[in-house]
Amino acid sequence: MEWSSFSGAEVTALAQGESFFADPGERECPACGRRSVRAYVNVPESARRPTLVSYVWCSACHRFVGTRARHPEGLVFSDPLATLAAEERRELERSLVGFLAHLDRLWDEGVLPQTFAAA
Repeated sequence: MEWSSFSGAEVTALAQGESFFADPGERECPACGRRSVRAYVNVPESARRPTLVSYVWCSACHRFVGTRARHPEGLVFSDPLATLAAEERRELERSLVGFLAHLDRLWDEGVLPQTFAAA
């Protein structure tokens, strides 16, 4: 399975509309048009500042983008990977393709999308 990055214009299109925090369900893909864009966010343990790492990908055409941003104050969310041991988490994240495939399985199993709330 070949993965590629969303183009700049596609990333801009993904940022339009309601936030994944407000509506965490699947979105229409700006590259292929299918409703199969998914997102996952987490807080890296090693971050010195309040940081969110976001992964946004299309399960249909295998495009993705990853970003780091400031963690919005008061935002709390579920993280099904938070219970993994540090070594298990590192192993999972060692391969981006494997990591995205794992996240896709979690969506297909109903574990994702995440839930978001203001604290």
